[in-house]
Amino acid sequence: MADRGAGARRAGRPVVSGRRVRAVRLGPRAIAALVLISVIGVAAFGWPLLAGPGSGLAHSQDAPWLFAALLPLLVGVVVATIADDGLDAKAVAMLGVLAAVGAALRPLGAGTAGLEPMFFLMVLSGRALGPGFGFVLGSVTMFASALLTGGVGPWMPFQMLSMGWFAMGAGLLPGPDRLRGRAESLMLAGYGFVASFAYGTVMNLYGWTIVPPAGSGVSFHAGDPLTDNLVRFLAYCLATSLGWDLGRAVLTAVLTLAVGPALLKALRRATRRAAFEAQVTFDAPRE
Repeated sequence: MADRGAGARRAGRPVVSGRRVRAVRLGPRAIAALVLISVIGVAAFGWPLLAGPGSGLAHSQDAPWLFAALLPLLVGVVVATIADDGLDAKAVAMLGVLAAVGAALRPLGAGTAGLEPMFFLMVLSGRALGPGFGFVLGSVTMFASALLTGGVGPWMPFQMLSMGWFAMGAGLLPGPDRLRGRAESLMLAGYGFVASFAYGTVMNLYGWTIVPPAGSGVSFHAGDPLTDNLVRFLAYCLATSLGWDLGRAVLTAVLTLAVGPALLKALRRATRRAAFEAQVTFDAPRE
């Protein structure tokens, strides 16, 4: 069989090496940016648990500061990935398209037993396109959907972080270049099920700390021992959000199993045809 690469080089056309490529490669600078965002996010969610009784709760006041820190850090992830030769204009375009689709999917089930179809798209996109792409996509999608639905408020930067972690986790699952077919679908469905509960639990940590403590046995009490507050937090999750999180988890798993194989194939085909991260070389045509 003739060497297609050699024929392309003789014709002066670009040569793309490799068939299986990833849209976004995590280089050292992108990893550093993601670690920094995650550290800031963990501190933003968890600081009330360690605050003294006289410090007051300021989630409504600290949200603008978190949002102001989050946006440039997200830009930093994109810039760092560009600097590491893992992201180009085609990947940015795909980011915009998927974020728009995710933002459009969110209102379809909002307010109905936690049925949020955007979550399965984040799982599949993070899996097909990598953890760095997944984190930026999750955060941007949540930002765009908040603008679309009028859901802008102090909770928005916390939602952006949580969704970014949700999509990034799918990109960190094992076997991205080897595992295919039914086994991969089951793994992604299982991840979507468990991570949907994790997303709800992390967001509860934001809402729980601003619930007035008076007259409630599950409210947060600033300055109480950490173990006592964590017991009340578990009771709060079981009492207020278990049913909502279960609906989200079941729908995510079902859609991942039903639509996942076809959508993953389409995303991977688009990645190959766009030749993200591939080496392109040009040779002068022969006389």
